[in-house]
Amino acid sequence: MIARVLIDGPSELVFDYAIPADLAVVEGCRVRVPIRQKTTSGTVLSVIPPPEQSEFAVRELKSLIDPEPLITPVLLKIARWISNYYGSSIESVIRSILPEAVRTEDNSHKTRRIATAKEDIDIADLEKLEKRAPKQYAILSLLQTAENRTLPTTDLGDNSAPSLKSLASKGLITIGTEEVRRDPESEETIIASQPLTLNEQQETAFQEISASLRDLCTSAVENSPSPPLAPSPYLLLGVTGSGKTEVYLQSAQSALDQGKTVLVLVPEIALTPQTVRRFKARFSQLEDQVAVLHSHLSQGERFDEWHRIRTGKARIVIGARSAVFAPLPDLGLIIIDEEHESTYKQENVPRYQARDVAVLRAAFEPCVIVLGSATPSLESWQNSQTGKYKLLRLDKRADAHSMPLVRVIDMRLEKQKQKGQIPILSDRLRNALEQRLEKGEQSILFLNRRGFARSLQCHGCGHVCECPHCAVALTYHRTDERLVCHVCGHQSIVPRKCPECKNPGIALQGYGTQKVEEILKKVLPEASFARIDADAMRRKNALKDILRKFKSQKIDILIGTQMIAKGLHFPNVTLVGILNADLGLHVPDFRAGERTFQLITQVAGRAGRGELEGEVIVQTFTPHSPSIQFARRHDFDGYSEQEMEMRRQFKFPPFAHCGVLTARSTHERRAEFTLQTLHLRLKENLPPSISLGEVLPSPLIRSHDQFRFQITLRSHKARPLTNHVQTILRKTTLPEDVTVVFDMDAYNFS
Repeated sequence: MIARVLIDGPSELVFDYAIPADLAVVEGCRVRVPIRQKTTSGTVLSVIPPPEQSEFAVRELKSLIDPEPLITPVLLKIARWISNYYGSSIESVIRSILPEAVRTEDNSHKTRRIATAKEDIDIADLEKLEKRAPKQYAILSLLQTAENRTLPTTDLGDNSAPSLKSLASKGLITIGTEEVRRDPESEETIIASQPLTLNEQQETAFQEISASLRDLCTSAVENSPSPPLAPSPYLLLGVTGSGKTEVYLQSAQSALDQGKTVLVLVPEIALTPQTVRRFKARFSQLEDQVAVLHSHLSQGERFDEWHRIRTGKARIVIGARSAVFAPLPDLGLIIIDEEHESTYKQENVPRYQARDVAVLRAAFEPCVIVLGSATPSLESWQNSQTGKYKLLRLDKRADAHSMPLVRVIDMRLEKQKQKGQIPILSDRLRNALEQRLEKGEQSILFLNRRGFARSLQCHGCGHVCECPHCAVALTYHRTDERLVCHVCGHQSIVPRKCPECKNPGIALQGYGTQKVEEILKKVLPEASFARIDADAMRRKNALKDILRKFKSQKIDILIGTQMIAKGLHFPNVTLVGILNADLGLHVPDFRAGERTFQLITQVAGRAGRGELEGEVIVQTFTPHSPSIQFARRHDFDGYSEQEMEMRRQFKFPPFAHCGVLTARSTHERRAEFTLQTLHLRLKENLPPSISLGEVLPSPLIRSHDQFRFQITLRSHKARPLTNHVQTILRKTTLPEDVTVVFDMDAYNFS
């Protein structure tokens, strides 16, 4: 037989090798193969019969790296699908499925030496030992009182090696080794929790999911010759505070009871620790069977967690988007929390959408999948309306309390009150903060812009300090006394006068979370504050520490960016203030309104989650925007109806697939000319189902010293679009200093 092997490395090299008779090679195996005069590693993509005739002798594989395949047949099938659908190289997909910590042979299991006392030790031997070798006697006594009479040698005191060697020679103990798990959550103290009583809507959703799990397991037993059909995905639409997490937990328990494993995806790494704690608390008896996967793990932690998952030691996996490739055996349930989040879309090669890949995996395994959100993506919502997904609704909060009252403040009127000055806090919001302080209640202020000031501008000539590498203004950060680019990270000192006209009247414009914190300290000096943004969270465990203090009510007001917009549950929070709801509303992106509606709804949901009524104050200069008005009424159905009509008319997702072809180069004209050439070639023999846009500068025309131009393509079917673009790209020789990237189902148009 012949093994088709993908060679490790930056280039997509696939070679055929003969399989020696003594090697059991199957798809997904890791192997060592010869290339020229050296040996390298690779992954077996397929095993095929040898050709009847061949002009060349096929070289043999050297050896297997692992006795078992590291990539399951389902994951290998998904890899091929991603490569074809998104137009990514198969090698880049394999790198995502097999993380570097697993692929390289530099990592291995961590071990430690252990000592184990013999079971039936003669009392006479002990008495002799106590008199002649008191140190050996102390070690042996300690081992006999330990669990399983075993302890790590490091716990037996310094300089214990000679005594251990002597005890081993006498046959009183044995010295061995054991694997040590590098646990990323080892410092956490977990308090067990019990299942909560479900309300009627929660019970209906849970029973529906559990019934699908039971039917799937039953059909798998009855129809063993052919795999069972996967049930339709579930879209769990539940308002904030409706108890979606409790439905997840009890559904996970149902899957575990039937011998299945569970995969839980969360949109951001910042939310992973909180979700891990909830699952570990509920499944405290299975604490060692909960694994986490995200990019903040060390290489050793990732290696251990990945192998615990593959071997079946971990039955629940929680992680960010890359966890969709977790090699779980007997997968029974996939849960995607906050399925609408754009962070599920991978922005680097391969540019997959983890939510869609998870739905595909559920069909291939097969298993049950639940997509949960208070504000579902319109793509998922459309699937529920056409019958592809089953809709489960939680319209009421789990505690039976009402949704928070949302007030919209027109900041144009506030500006008139302040005689032309744009206030950061409206009068109503400031008064509301003071009232909460008097009552001992907590507040959250949301502003999706970090730093102190948006820009630094000269009042004389109008010059704005911009990043030398990107087409954006530098943001002033007072804590570091630096101007910082939020795109590439460039930093520069703060000029005392205008770099252009030397006018000393250069001043700060706009505001960020740092300025909000400074002003609040002056307005409410008696209050305690904390700020959560990328700048304040640089220290390890900083987020955990602040949230722990806020939960224990040591902090009165929490100021933050989108890191605090979702997933947080604090019963004493009765006020949420959204300081500038317009930040993401007027960007050149057809999803801008949808994202604004989702963000306001999610942030507003942090208020009134306990016994006390909640209030939300939204400050905006466009109070009549549908995104703001429908969010004010917590009306997802109303918003989705008007937004879907606009998408239908202009043929935007979910009524068409949208791809973006981007060319970038340090030479502006060369990037534009390359894309214009591609545009002409794409236009030739263009399938009638594909709509081809014009060559336009990207909204962020320069980033990291590279100029960027893009073409938008739309089609009702994704495959013809990807195939047409990839065919043209394969036939086109690009200039050395021009990079062209295709992003299928694009989420980022900047």
